[in-house]
Amino acid sequence: MSGPRPGRRGAGGRGAGGRGAGGRGRSTRPPRDRDPVRLAALSVLRAVRVEDGYTNLVLPAVLAQHELSGRDAAFVTELAAGTIRRQGTYDAILAACIDRPLRKVESKVLDALRLGTHQLLGMRVPAHAAISTTVDLVRAKVSPGAAGFTNAVLRKVSARDLTGWLAEVAPEDATDHLGHLAVVHSHPRWVVERLEQALDGVGAAEEVGDLLAADNRAPRVTLVARPGLAERDELPGEPTPYSPFGTVLGTGGDPGAVPAVVQGRAGVQDEGSQLVAVALAQAPVDGRDERWVDLCAGPGGKAALLAALAAERGAHLVGAELHDHRAKLVARAARASKGAVGLAGVVQTDSTHAPFADDSIDRVLLDAPCTGLGALRRRPEARWRRTVADLEDLVALQRALLAEAVRVVRPGGALLYATCSPVLEETAQVVSAALADTPGVRLDDVRPVLGEVPDADGPLPGTVQLWPHRHSTDAMFLALLRKD
Repeated sequence: MSGPRPGRRGAGGRGAGGRGAGGRGRSTRPPRDRDPVRLAALSVLRAVRVEDGYTNLVLPAVLAQHELSGRDAAFVTELAAGTIRRQGTYDAILAACIDRPLRKVESKVLDALRLGTHQLLGMRVPAHAAISTTVDLVRAKVSPGAAGFTNAVLRKVSARDLTGWLAEVAPEDATDHLGHLAVVHSHPRWVVERLEQALDGVGAAEEVGDLLAADNRAPRVTLVARPGLAERDELPGEPTPYSPFGTVLGTGGDPGAVPAVVQGRAGVQDEGSQLVAVALAQAPVDGRDERWVDLCAGPGGKAALLAALAAERGAHLVGAELHDHRAKLVARAARASKGAVGLAGVVQTDSTHAPFADDSIDRVLLDAPCTGLGALRRRPEARWRRTVADLEDLVALQRALLAEAVRVVRPGGALLYATCSPVLEETAQVVSAALADTPGVRLDDVRPVLGEVPDADGPLPGTVQLWPHRHSTDAMFLALLRKD
């Protein structure tokens, strides 16, 4: 594992405290002044833990607060996001180095220990710098006693590399296959089990290690050119292999420096999400093609692309969203993209009781609320927040939403059900229940409308399942339903 080399104020610069926690000549200035880089990373971990923040949303605000950019910003991003991704692995290692349960370690100290462990085992930071800077941070933010404890623990961690530690804390054991994978790849055991079952549903259970490893690789930034507003050729990066509208930026690419993004004619959107909009827009319909609805439109990325596609045909999209702040994001995305020409409006509503007449909508997108276990590359904290109870609640919601989507789509129209999760309870089982419960509803083949997307057969005939390790996308599930 490796990460960006620390910048001017990183492990090798003036934030290193390079003579160790107790060495002579150590500056008397507080770590806030000396090491804003690691202080920023610690702030991200706290916001994610205490405020239920999302790493990718918390980072920009923290970087701005500490006035960090360039190499320093890259270092903070890798340190914070990498620590959260590998938290399960690092906790197993820390547990082997501490003589009490981790739950009895003060939360602020545990955050710092995880940061230090990631520097030691997952980044190219010299051991003395990783230890001394973490100790300084704990001394300033907690207490001298906690700093001494931190020093002792991290010195134990530094005695081995990651491979050596995994051999001790997660030896291969045929009797506990799931437990081994959970520690090695830093996923909760129940998540490993569900992802393996999802792969087994497409005949590829042996790929679970590859999928888990892909979840721990930070994704590259993907852009989308909104049709009628921007051309893909004007966006930097390599064309996406499957979406006709996307490009993939190289490492370190800044979407904020792309004129079309700044002007709202393009946006940042995973290729898998682009393909959801493409699939609905390209699905053939019989007769009228004027009224499109996105039943769960927040935060607005798919709605903005669909609105642009609708506008090209003289159709209009209505975005429906339950939560006020997400409904506002949909409206903002449409305004920013100037795609409002294809957006008839945003309705704040509970889409389990959608305000649309029976058989009235030509195209319906139901990108259902889900566990998000297909987007762990971008939302690493989701793996530690979601529970089996959450899954059960979400499945009930998904079934209710799909029943309502079936009600409003007209015969001859197109209904696309999508989730950012490959978990079978949220994909095949929800769709199968809808087919069983509703006479006259059938499953159509969505694959032809997407063109050549290899190795993407879903768990039900005609469905599509994308994968991070196969397609470098989020693990989007797509099913096209028709009503006779």
